[in-house]
Amino acid sequence: MNFTIALDPVEKILGMGNATSFEPAGDAPHEEGAPPGCFSPQAKPSRQERNMAALRRSISQVMTPTGPKPVLKTMMTTACERNCFYCPFRAGRSSMERITLQPDEMAQGFSRIQQAGLVDGLFLSSGIIGGSPKAQDKIIDTAEILRKKQGYRGYIHLKIMPGAEKDQVRRAMQLADRVSVNLEGATQERLRLLAPKKDFWDELIQRLLWVEEIRRTERVRASSVTQFVVGAVGDTDLELLALSEKLYAQAQISRAYFSAFRPVSETPFEDRPSVLPKRQHRLYQASFLLRDYGWGVEDLGFGADQNLRLDVDPKEAWADIHLRSAPVEINRADRSTLLRIPGIGPISADRILAARRQGSLSDLAHLEQIGVPSPQKSAPYILLNGQRPGHQMALAFSTK
Repeated sequence: MNFTIALDPVEKILGMGNATSFEPAGDAPHEEGAPPGCFSPQAKPSRQERNMAALRRSISQVMTPTGPKPVLKTMMTTACERNCFYCPFRAGRSSMERITLQPDEMAQGFSRIQQAGLVDGLFLSSGIIGGSPKAQDKIIDTAEILRKKQGYRGYIHLKIMPGAEKDQVRRAMQLADRVSVNLEGATQERLRLLAPKKDFWDELIQRLLWVEEIRRTERVRASSVTQFVVGAVGDTDLELLALSEKLYAQAQISRAYFSAFRPVSETPFEDRPSVLPKRQHRLYQASFLLRDYGWGVEDLGFGADQNLRLDVDPKEAWADIHLRSAPVEINRADRSTLLRIPGIGPISADRILAARRQGSLSDLAHLEQIGVPSPQKSAPYILLNGQRPGHQMALAFSTK
């Protein structure tokens, strides 16, 4: 192993810039964070330029409960005793630089970066050395210093280690705005193929259930999320989404994140192909239908391979089968039916219902004027006063 010793906590955090790009932090899907620094081949970057480039790699635009924020994504240590087959931090991977911070160092380093106005929150994870409870203690101790000693009241997202104790889960939730338990695999068998030293039910699922129990019975505010590694071990979209649906209902998670597999050198999976980003995108679209639109997994269209279509989004795929020959009358449909129409989400559905109380919607332009963003996308699946809408939009919305 290669160990780096740095006296300055910020320097240590910057040294993790490359490594932490592998660690999911609830990054807003399909939004790019700050790009890595680029330098001309003729000019050797200065130390300050190198530091700023490393810092940009450590900052992610993360979707938080109060909106997107630039969040420092870092780890207590990049050393790990576990041997997850896809992971850049796995034990024995010699090319991974191993950097470790103590809780006071991490708190000091984050505070300096935050006070400089470069970030507006912290996502803190860790490799595991000396067992999961010890790793979890260091994460919690860092949050304790930030909250209690330094008075930090901003956004904190703490990782729950596999096998963390219940009291540790409770304390993490008391300190954090969000906690995450990354399941990685959709079933016990898939997880065994990804991470043979992790236990799907006892180490991971149980902790998500604890989070919901603590939140419900002790009125602790922290939300919870999970994350899956997609496509490394033959997992199907049906498996991933069926479990996501259960977690939304039973564990009350705020979000499921999907990370398309990318091979990492010096791991057992280094020769496996990357997963197309489009598959990750379709999983997010389907997951939002389950969480926000009242859909069930049985409503989603899967192919013979139990995966979603890549050429069209899941909602449009459903509508092509069910609505093209039986379009929805916009002026009479209830909210749940409106949410089945491509181009109409929860906000648009509410605007349609409000507009109908004032008059009839008879043209695509009326939908546009009340704030439906993509009325042309809805056109093949709807009726307006009993008529299929034309392609030309009217100039005005009349309530007469």
